[in-house]
Amino acid sequence: MRSTTLLRLAALLAFFTIVALPALAQQDQTSDPVADAARKSRAQQKNAPPPKKVYTNDDMPSAPPPAPAADSTSKPGDASSTPAASADDKEKNPETYWRKRFQKAHDDLARAQKELDVLQRELNKNQVQYYGDPQTALMQQNNRTDINEGAGKIAAKQKEIDSLNQQIADMEDELRKSGGNPGWAR
Repeated sequence: MRSTTLLRLAALLAFFTIVALPALAQQDQTSDPVADAARKSRAQQKNAPPPKKVYTNDDMPSAPPPAPAADSTSKPGDASSTPAASADDKEKNPETYWRKRFQKAHDDLARAQKELDVLQRELNKNQVQYYGDPQTALMQQNNRTDINEGAGKIAAKQKEIDSLNQQIADMEDELRKSGGNPGWAR
């Protein structure tokens, strides 16, 4: 009985050896798919052309600074601040003189209105501002300095716009009194 058990055991061992050998051989032939992908990627990188140049803002030349104004003491909309609108131009070609004056006044008015619009948007944003820091929220809730400063800037800008509108109206009266065409004011 002992010999039959040993024989069965030997046959079983031989069977497992025969079955396990091809499995081991197959395991040696197949390698890790991650390692294969890494080898393939390295080979492609060696054969790939070098990357193209990426341009950034640092590579681009900067624009030259704007030229300073000739007369910085004059106010916007002031007739003396327009270099092309001189007394000689008024006598030689009155239409050009008046059109330049009115164009400058209208440009100053448009700029001031855009600035007023920006100030109003900032004020509206500050009125609904959420502060993540509770201490800042409490301070702003009690004194509202940013909102008060914004309202003061808006009031000053509104006064500037009113002043520019008044200057345009005065220039229209001056044009009418000098006998010029009212269309030159447009």
